[in-house]
Amino acid sequence: MTEILTRNTSFIDEFGRERIFQGMNIVNKSPNLPGWTEEDFRLIALDGGNMVRLGCVWSGIEPEPGKYNLAYLDSMRQALDWCEKYGMYAFLDLHQDLYSDFGTGYGDGAPAWASIDGDKLKKIYVIWAEGYFFRRPVHKSFDAFWENRAVHGRGLQDWFCDMLRFTVEYLKDKPALVGFDVLNEPFPGTPGGKVFRNLVKRVVKIVATDPRFDRKKAIKELTSGEILNCVDCINNEKLYSRIVDAGKKEIREFDLNRYYPFFKRAASAIRDVTDKGIIFMENCYYSNLGIPCSTPKLTYDNGTEEKNLAFAPHGYDLTVDTPLTNFASPFRIDQIFNEHERTQARLGVPVLVGEWGGMVSGAKEYPALEHLIRKFDRNQWSQTYWHYNNELHTGGIGEILARPYPSAVAGEIKSYNFDRKKQEFVLHYTGDANITAPTEVFLGKKPKNIIATAKYTLEETSLGNCVLKAEPTDGKCVIVAEF
Repeated sequence: MTEILTRNTSFIDEFGRERIFQGMNIVNKSPNLPGWTEEDFRLIALDGGNMVRLGCVWSGIEPEPGKYNLAYLDSMRQALDWCEKYGMYAFLDLHQDLYSDFGTGYGDGAPAWASIDGDKLKKIYVIWAEGYFFRRPVHKSFDAFWENRAVHGRGLQDWFCDMLRFTVEYLKDKPALVGFDVLNEPFPGTPGGKVFRNLVKRVVKIVATDPRFDRKKAIKELTSGEILNCVDCINNEKLYSRIVDAGKKEIREFDLNRYYPFFKRAASAIRDVTDKGIIFMENCYYSNLGIPCSTPKLTYDNGTEEKNLAFAPHGYDLTVDTPLTNFASPFRIDQIFNEHERTQARLGVPVLVGEWGGMVSGAKEYPALEHLIRKFDRNQWSQTYWHYNNELHTGGIGEILARPYPSAVAGEIKSYNFDRKKQEFVLHYTGDANITAPTEVFLGKKPKNIIATAKYTLEETSLGNCVLKAEPTDGKCVIVAEF
């Protein structure tokens, strides 16, 4: 497998081709061995996946202080071998939700020995994220982590970085491993509870006083039983901006003074072990809603800038993880990802959307998903959908994800798009004949017709998929595939 690097806002390979990645999250949130099989990885590749966000948890790697679970890490090595077998890359995700499970099963991440004692995590009533909003054990544990408070004689971040070094050392020889996402959705701790209260207060104020909020429409929808449609009454750019502004100050403080120092420290731990692999920078949990991310571009203490940095934002509509997910709004999703566009412009690095979707089983919020995938394509963003299950291979969501796309382009991508209604894929790029590897387009099924300015062949993969390979050439190039 070729090495993947970054150049400006693009991923590139060792041939100099621009790369686009699409795939899935496949995450083991349990400290026990995962239940995934080779078939899971084969199905992801069958639908055109070439990237996996491979998740593991601290509690699985280091169940006791300084004692590492090699069987758990061997399961990650096996997953990376399956990725390689099916031509997919993977980046490692050190996952957490609510910091730890606190013996309740609601969260995941840190082992019990690295969690701060507090009130037992109370029952979750509606959605799992309630633990972020209200629960003291979650807040206290994150506070201790960001302060690097001593536990078992050492700071929590010291323990974490040692675990990260060991993990990277154990996995770094795997050809499919392309990079490292050092912490899933970092949460501010106690200030995060304040952010939630501020957001709620701002929503209440808008509903009560702002003339742009359509109260008559909201009351009508509520009385007719369409309870979540009333959220659409906030489908106003200025109103939504007012809501997220209520948390901007606290999140900026967190990004600059808590998260960034840890992120730099964790990245340094990785670079102690290897100079290869991309460092993926996430946004804070609350930036999933569109609160601006203020984390600086990664620069180490010696003044050198990380040469292989990518932004891996997440974004979810307000309805995610609720029974109302079918009311996901393209407008609100745009608000979130427009903010991520501004962060990319500030950082000047490529984007791989680490999580998006996240819909409940059986949901049919296809318009919002189709809207988002088109936005990603316009931005030339890579993405990994949250999350994999084998139902996706045959369902409506799977059809949206398994679209034609350019996986490698011998030159500079100008635009690409798959028009589902017309069943037509179009790629425009400026070719570079000095590149010695072909442009490759995943088509899936064999097209009825091809129009191309470069010589090409259609090849069938070992999985039965059709891939177009076009010879490198100079100048303006176009590839059109009609199905």
